Formats: sequence, C-alpha cells, structure tokens
Amino acid sequence: MSTSYRDLAHVPGFPRLALATLLVRLGAAMSQLALVLFVLATYRSAALAGIAVFLSVAPGIIVSPLAGALLDRHGRVRLMIVDYSLSAAVLAAIVALAIAGALPLWLLLLLIGINSLGNPLGTTGGRTLFPLVVPRHLWDRANAIDSTGYAFTTILGAPLAGVIIAISRPETALAVTALVFVVGALSLIGVREPALADRGTGILREALAGLRYVLGHRSLRSLALSVSITNLAQGILVIALPVLVLESLHGSSSLVGVLWAVMGVSGMASGLVAGRLGSEGRERTFLIIGPLVVSLGCAVLAASANIGMVVVAVVILGLAAGPLDIGLFSLRQRVTDPAWFGRAFAVSMHLNYAGVPIGSAIGGPLVTASVTLAFAVAVGFSLLAAAVTLLALPAGEARPV
Repeated sequence: MSTSYRDLAHVPGFPRLALATLLVRLGAAMSQLALVLFVLATYRSAALAGIAVFLSVAPGIIVSPLAGALLDRHGRVRLMIVDYSLSAAVLAAIVALAIAGALPLWLLLLLIGINSLGNPLGTTGGRTLFPLVVPRHLWDRANAIDSTGYAFTTILGAPLAGVIIAISRPETALAVTALVFVVGALSLIGVREPALADRGTGILREALAGLRYVLGHRSLRSLALSVSITNLAQGILVIALPVLVLESLHGSSSLVGVLWAVMGVSGMASGLVAGRLGSEGRERTFLIIGPLVVSLGCAVLAASANIGMVVVAVVILGLAAGPLDIGLFSLRQRVTDPAWFGRAFAVSMHLNYAGVPIGSAIGGPLVTASVTLAFAVAVGFSLLAAAVTLLALPAGEARPV
C-alpha cells in the first residue's frame, strides 16, 4: 500500500482543506505578531501584550467542549467558515476603531476575547476533518503536511506582518490579516461535509460527555498535562523573543518576523523528516524529544548576547516542532474513537494549548523584570514537560477506549 506524500493529492477534499487551513494559519501567524507589536507600540507594556495574547486564546479554551459538540452535530465546514468570518470582522473592527481614535484598552481586550470564542470551531474543525477524509495509512503523511503547514505559515506570516509594520504600522498588518481570513473562508465554500452523527441528547450534555471522555482517557489526559506544560514555554517565547530583539538587541519589527521565519524553515524540515520516519510506536519518544529540544533553544536564548546566537536558538526551537507535532497529532488520532473526534479533539487540543495564553500572561511580568529570567523559566517548563511525558504517558497505547 503506497504511503507517499503524492498520494494525498488524490484524496477527495484534502487539497482544498489543506489550502483553507494554510490560509487561516497564515492569518493566525500574522495576527499574533501584529497584535503583540500593536500593543507594545500603543501602550508600551510587555505585561499588557501578555494579557492580550492570553485573552486571544483563553476564552476559546473555556468554550472548547461546547465547540466540539457543535462540530460533531452541526458540521465542521460551515462552522469553520463562521469562525474565519468572525476573525475577519473583529480584526477589521479593531483597525477601524484604532484609526478613528476610538479604541480604549478595555474595548480592545473585549474584542480580542470575543474573537477567541469562535477559534475552537476553526482549529478543531480543520484538525478533525483531516483523519475523516484521509485514509488511516496516510495519517502520518497528512499530519506531516499539517505540521509543516504551521511551519510554513510561521515562515511567511510573521515576517510579512513584521515587514508591513516596519513599512507602515501595526493597524495595516491587522487589516491585511483580516483579508487573509476572508480568503480562507471563501476557499472552504463547496468543500463536502462528512456525514454527521444523529444525536438526540442536548448540546450541553454532549459537551460534558466530551470533557469526561478526555479526562477519563489516560493517554489524552496525559497529553493535556505534558503538552500544556511545553506550551507554557511557547507562551513565554511569544512575548520574550520580540522584547529581546527590539529592546535588548535594538533590532526591528521586520527582524522579529525574519527570526520566526527561520524557526519555521527549521520546523518544516523536522516535520517532513518525522512524517517520513513514521510515528506509530514512536509517539512517546517524539513527545519526550520535543520539549527537550525546546529547553535547549530557550537556554541559548537566555544566554544570547547578539543576533547570531538568537538565530541559532530559533533554529533549535524549530527542530523541536516536527517530533512534537507528529507525535501529538498521530497519538491523539490513534487513541480516539472517530465518533468522538469533534468533542474529544476540541477538549484535547485546547487543553494542550492552554499553556500558551498562561505562559504569555506569566511572560509579560517576567520580561519586565528580566528577559533572561523569562527564558530561564521557559527552560524549566520544557524540562518539566519532558519528565511528565516520561512518567505519565503510557507506552504502546494506540487504540480508542
């Protein structure tokens, strides 16, 4: 049975789905950096930037069980379009209000939080469609495309936002990002919706059932703990890396974008290699290697006295992405019953990602005290994540419960 990357092009619906998710991830990569730089430029506060990143994710995590139930019952494609359209509308509103001088801090934070509420529909919808439309023997290849897609959008998204901001201002980058979300929504129109489950129970009951499924599943529960700890370090990086470059090393916003791009190139290479190696039976090893490599990259950043050392660090951080993503995506798909993909993935993905907003909220005050301290704390979180994975994640489990 052929398992080449070329075979994915012939899977019905996969090319359109891959394109749509690529576009939206491009928008997400642009908006994350643009939002941080917008807050830093407008309010001159790393702590506020951390709060903004926290609010861009945390409300979505809270409502993720409900989003999963909606996806399983009402369809993934249409709800993904709703999420992408909401993101475009919120970003356009931020731009318009900022230009008009009518955007107080409380309103900015409110709009960011509102946008976050719809995000689980888009992120979970795309991730659950992949194993539904792709044959099982091509899952590792599809997951590698998914992982390298994230890396590619990092390569293009952050530098594009940085360059736009350097040439113009953060509001322009946010406006371009809104347009990218619109194109992403339009590209999904006409994509075939997989068959929906006929459920007689209420949405809230289904949402609670998804939460119980994940918390009662040893592998998914262990992933939620270990990956969220790894993402605490990632959340600190979102704030600390721009501050290191802009304030400590006196670089520019475009340089910040270039560094994220270098990380993305490294991540694409490691993702393709990990996908070719195959993850079945190696998921736990991949999930231990990932945070160990992240800890090394953060340690180099903590000691960085020049841009050259920062470049070395971001290359190392990119290398962590491949094994971490492939191990996570593949294990979650293999241990989850397909009937629970929407509800279980929504809860699992957002518990995994919970570390990012918390890390960013922690990172703001840490960076204010010391950039080196912020990176040192990120090293500690990464090492802790590797230890938790070793101790908590069962070896050899690759079946739904």
